[in-house]
Amino acid sequence: MKKEQIQELFEQFERICYLYSDIECWSARELQQLLGYSKWENFVKVIEKAKAACESSGVEVFHHFPDIRKMIDLGKGAQREIEDIALTRYACYLVAQNGDPGKSEIAFAQTYFAVQTRKQEIIEQRLLDIARVSAREKLSKSEKKLSGIIYERGVDDNGFAIIRSKGDSALFGGFNTNDMKRKLKVPANRPLADFLPILTIKAKDFATELTSHNTIEKDLKGENQITTEHIENNISVRKILLERGVNPETLPPSEDVKKLQRKLVSEEKKLLSETKKNKK
Repeated sequence: MKKEQIQELFEQFERICYLYSDIECWSARELQQLLGYSKWENFVKVIEKAKAACESSGVEVFHHFPDIRKMIDLGKGAQREIEDIALTRYACYLVAQNGDPGKSEIAFAQTYFAVQTRKQEIIEQRLLDIARVSAREKLSKSEKKLSGIIYERGVDDNGFAIIRSKGDSALFGGFNTNDMKRKLKVPANRPLADFLPILTIKAKDFATELTSHNTIEKDLKGENQITTEHIENNISVRKILLERGVNPETLPPSEDVKKLQRKLVSEEKKLLSETKKNKK
């Protein structure tokens, strides 16, 4: 395929993209023409294969292939309503993957939507990484806040470590902090929370905030009273998780938060560098 053809197809694919319910979509009727299918009936067969692939991957078909109606011009001002399908970027990718590979337009579409879908996946993953790093930072602040509160109430650093470990034991169904480290193969010198999934990090943060709040509200003092409070809060949080089908002690470990932080910083520097180059 010549460079001019590639540029023309790229512009055409970009031109027919539109927003449907605030989601980037392509009209199946318009995509049919771009992909070199003269008959709607033949193109529908390709769409059905794409829907089957979508369903087998565990993704809700309706979210990516909603049926819609559109008006077409018949000439002399007359119009007729016809069936159409709003295809999301992911749906278009599946359609291209199930199209006739002998068509140059299909070959282009396979690459176009694969690249764009990959970009979207990268963006989504980056947002998830940022959310997990932020949740971990929030937990650190909550634990520092609790440490300060209970220090004023007669509990030293060793006492705080005991309170936190017993809270973990309540949250993780009897596994204390060191037990969970061994279970998840966390280095002994690293905090357990650095390797926990975001859901568990937020669960720990909520229980910690509850303990801080109730320690002040109930005017709790000493290691025993505050330990009891922290255990009860973690048991309550665990109960919520179990009711929603989540066993926190069975969730797999996540990537080291410190590595994620370094990766995000590196990516940001790269993006800034590319932005500066583009401005020159």
